[in-house]
Amino acid sequence: MKITEQIKAPVYKEMERFEDKFRESMKTNVVLLNRITAFIVSRKGKQMRPLFIFLTAKMLSDAITDRTYRGASVVELIHTATLVHDDVVDESNYRRGFFSLNALWKNKIAVLVGDFLLSRGLLLSIDNGDFDLLRIISVAVKEMSEGELLQIEKARKLDITEEVYYEIIRQKTATLIAACTAIGAASVGSDEQTVKDMHRFGELTGMAFQMKDDLFDYSEGGIGKPTGIDIKEQKMTLPLIYTLNNVGQKDKKWIINVVKKHHKNKKKVRELIEFVKAHGGIEYTINKMNEYKNEALQILDKYPDNEAKESLKLMVNYVVERKK
Repeated sequence: MKITEQIKAPVYKEMERFEDKFRESMKTNVVLLNRITAFIVSRKGKQMRPLFIFLTAKMLSDAITDRTYRGASVVELIHTATLVHDDVVDESNYRRGFFSLNALWKNKIAVLVGDFLLSRGLLLSIDNGDFDLLRIISVAVKEMSEGELLQIEKARKLDITEEVYYEIIRQKTATLIAACTAIGAASVGSDEQTVKDMHRFGELTGMAFQMKDDLFDYSEGGIGKPTGIDIKEQKMTLPLIYTLNNVGQKDKKWIINVVKKHHKNKKKVRELIEFVKAHGGIEYTINKMNEYKNEALQILDKYPDNEAKESLKLMVNYVVERKK
């Protein structure tokens, strides 16, 4: 059995049922909109977000409720809206190897579809009185926007400290996974402390996930992400930040010069990647990633042993061991 199938096993039925409910939540009388939302559903990825929600809910409760399904739908609707808008902002024509919405239907329609998905998510929560779940996801979306803007602001000056890097990835990536695990807990009536614990668990897992993603930039090709792309986009990630902070002034000037002026020069980027590897940037990032992973696993130790908990543990380990 594949690791992803093993992780999904305790909530397989719930995930199947969720797909129908999610499709239903996007239905409308506008034919064009239905065609586009059908396209969105058909291009779904690994579905990590609903998986985190259902596994957390099932670890904490025997009964998965309609609130859990609605929580998962709200997260997927609102997150999909942010992805559609992101592709417009980034002028990106592809997502997960397929044409993006804006590539197929142009920016105007893509922005309107994003607005539609956002409003559907809001209404699904409001109509059912799920204000606690709506608050959790709304805070996450606010923080995701702040994280993107903080990264843009810092990229202009290349003055990102390690602390600022952690704040950027917490907001950009970890906050959404944290929202999923918190919503999973809240949807089955968990107490406030449990919801907080699960939020922290998701946040730590999300931090480890993003660090693993950042490490791919320094790996050989063929792992789903082109080598050196973060450097080409002048993104300061932990391997580079650590190296920058632990070399002499001359090397520091050289690194900044490559990132600022030669980030599109393949030879220079390759030299910088090798320099980061040689100066412990990769090793340091792996150690930090494992610290976050271990702290996340410690939180789960508090809770009763069951299949869903084992799957969450597998999920955390998969996050740091995956090949793409």
